[in-house]
Amino acid sequence: MKSIKTLGELKASGYQTKSVKEELRSNLMEALKSGKQAFEGIHGYENTVIPELERAILAKHNINLLGLRGQAKTRLARLMVNLLDEWMPIVQGSEVNDDPFAPLSRYAKDLIAEKGDETPIAWVHREERFAEKLATPDVTIADLIGDVDPIKAANMKLSYADERVIHFGMIPRANRCIFVINELPDLQARIQVALFNILQEGDIQIRGFQLRFPLDIQFVFTANPEDYTNRGSIVTPLKDRIGSQILTHYPETIQVARTITEQEAKLEGDQKENITVPGLAMDLIEQIGFEARNSEYIDVKSGVSARMSISAFENLVSAAELRGLKSKSPKTSVRLADFQGIIPALTGKMELVYEGEQEGSTYVAEQLIGRAVKTLFESYFPKVEKLEKPGESGPYQAIVDWFFEQDEFVLSEDADDKTYHAQLDSIAPLEALIQKYQPKVAAAEKHFLKEFVLWGLVESKKLSKSQMNNHTTFSDQFSSYVRGGLN
Repeated sequence: MKSIKTLGELKASGYQTKSVKEELRSNLMEALKSGKQAFEGIHGYENTVIPELERAILAKHNINLLGLRGQAKTRLARLMVNLLDEWMPIVQGSEVNDDPFAPLSRYAKDLIAEKGDETPIAWVHREERFAEKLATPDVTIADLIGDVDPIKAANMKLSYADERVIHFGMIPRANRCIFVINELPDLQARIQVALFNILQEGDIQIRGFQLRFPLDIQFVFTANPEDYTNRGSIVTPLKDRIGSQILTHYPETIQVARTITEQEAKLEGDQKENITVPGLAMDLIEQIGFEARNSEYIDVKSGVSARMSISAFENLVSAAELRGLKSKSPKTSVRLADFQGIIPALTGKMELVYEGEQEGSTYVAEQLIGRAVKTLFESYFPKVEKLEKPGESGPYQAIVDWFFEQDEFVLSEDADDKTYHAQLDSIAPLEALIQKYQPKVAAAEKHFLKEFVLWGLVESKKLSKSQMNNHTTFSDQFSSYVRGGLN
């Protein structure tokens, strides 16, 4: 089709114009019939959001994606471009993607009237048929819809009553395209009102012009429920004109969350080659996000973006890489002590409530890491009972006894892998515990699991831990008091 250069050739080819919503509908139907994924790279929405989005497209609705931050709302909108036809013909030089068979602008109508079948045709790829605007309080009607351009009027010696003096805004320029307005509630109410006619009748109104301009646009809006109370709201008549409102959500399982993080994290090639990340470490990263969404210190209405886990994972790998470079051991594995390095990735992505502000963001981040360790510890090993029956020793008694006999156990955070492994291997009861409850653990992940047991026992109040000067010190909770009393 790209070889077609004139309107006459386009007519002879038998090309049939479809509206943008018809394109989306027909191409989605073809994808569904052939078993192709229309929204590749989106995980966790297979049985919830994506079916609702597909129904809205089949119904040719304008769509509002409503959800907290970091729930792939804009990503979903951008992927809709893949459901458009690959190429679209327009009148060459048109500002508003005029359909050669049904021109809208004065420019296209005059050109076709002058040249007829010799009217030049240009082709627009579907990747160029996506427009996006972030709604901010300073957005004007002129930005979105258009206004009279006095400079154009002066240069062309035209009256302000001539429609050729109009400078079209972003929406008319997105004719026959997908147009996304992000954070719709941030748009001033008077600007939202200007969208009424575009959504319902498909035309625009610019100042005093009686201009019938039936635009062909697939609108997708995104909104955060928090915005409805904090900064504004979607005016009711506008909501009434949006065909489908679809609620997005956070990943419901750690496995889905891991898939998203691994897909989105931007790691360098040497990081992937040199840094081993145990599966348990990945689970911990995601569990921190789950803990944050249920924390009393964090504003649940604001949400905890999936970007937090992605940034935390990137920081975790970088922390291990930095340690390896300093110890002259570029090939290394992530350790639990490296999780101190993810705190900057957590503190900037949490909206704290008053209690959280009082405690401080670093304290909250450390608490989240500890809670994540405790939660996963109980899925790998027996739960630590608060009270044990007289005469019975729990599965961790041998480890606790080992620490009772030691003054303290110091794990150097900057030690090379050989030293780190030797330090953990010196705790003989750890090996017995892992052999009993996690006998199939991979050799490359065993030492991470040993350190994880120590952290889990700290969170379960069986051991105590302190971190200072790049060292993590573990000790029995009561041995220091007992030794002090004996002395």
